[in-house]
Order: sequence, then C-alpha cells, then structure tokens
Amino acid sequence: MSGSSAALQPPADARRPVRHPDAPAPGELLGAHYGGCFGCGGDQPHGLHLQARAGEGVRITAEFTVQPAHQGAPGLAHGGVLATALDETLGSLNWLLRTIAVTGRLETDFVRPVPVGTTLHLEAEVTAVAGRKIYSTATGRVGGPDGPVAVRADALFVEVKVDHFVQHGRDEEIRAAMSDPDRIRRTRAFEVNP
Repeated sequence: MSGSSAALQPPADARRPVRHPDAPAPGELLGAHYGGCFGCGGDQPHGLHLQARAGEGVRITAEFTVQPAHQGAPGLAHGGVLATALDETLGSLNWLLRTIAVTGRLETDFVRPVPVGTTLHLEAEVTAVAGRKIYSTATGRVGGPDGPVAVRADALFVEVKVDHFVQHGRDEEIRAAMSDPDRIRRTRAFEVNP
C-alpha cells in the first residue's frame, strides 16, 4: 500500500518470510482457530464465518459474504466489519509461519462500498519478517477474485508466547479452547489474533 506509515515499513535487515514445512498445503481450508472467534468461528451467529485457504508461499485467500447484521449504512457493510475481515485474513497468515502472533498495527483503506449480500474475496501475504515483527498486506475484492479492490490493508503482527492469551484472556474461554478435543482447532486456538 503506497501511503502506509513508517511503522509498517520493514527495516532494511528484514528477511523474506519462509513457509513452515508443516504448514497446510496450498488449497487446504484452514478452518476456524477458535469457535468463539467473531472473524472465523462457527459459534458466532452474527460473525463473519470467514473461510481461509492456504495459498502458495506465505499467502492465503479467504472470503466471506456480508450479511444484514454486518451493515453500517443502510444496505452497506460497516467499515469496522470490513477491517475485521482484513485483520482475520492477515492473522491467518501466521498459521503458514506456525507462529503465534497478534495484531500490532492495522492500516486500512476503504476504496469502494461493499453492499450487503456481496461476497468479499480476500488475498493476503506476508511480505517480511524482522525479529518478532511480521509485515503483511491484504486486499478485498468484490465481484470475484479478479474484481475491483474494495478494501486493502497493511499490517504489523508481533510474535507472542501462548502465555499472552492465558494471562489476558477470560479463564472460561481459555479452558474451552485448550480442552477442545479437535486437535487441529486446539493447536490453532492461539495462532492468530482472536
């Protein structure tokens, strides 16, 4: 994104991201990292239910359909919901790195309105890694994966330990996530920003 702040520009010594050898294969559906997540969880009746798939390298694609509960202005997606979709998509990239990270900064550009009923096609990639900092970018398109850009964002994620969630999250949700019998969901529970 051309107008992003200096905080979102990788330093000169940043390295290219490397896909973890155990990352999901390209085309594989990532699934929800936690059922209660507003962005991807299935337990949220008005959540985005965003579906992300692993791409080549350190890229993913995702999509969600804007529901009436997601509107701000009459018939149009709320800007905060669109920012949430970008944040969820960008956060899901960390699964390809097998890194636990949280959003440190998110800069979003709203290019065109997104009507209720529209499926937003998102694409994201990690552009650089510097120490605990992960730099990434995403776009959201309407009318298909090659349609016009409606939203875009640059982000900085910061690697954290699982203790970050244990110390700051509510005990009830932490216990539920840690005791989930589905090993994949339990593993992913803390790998993107909830």
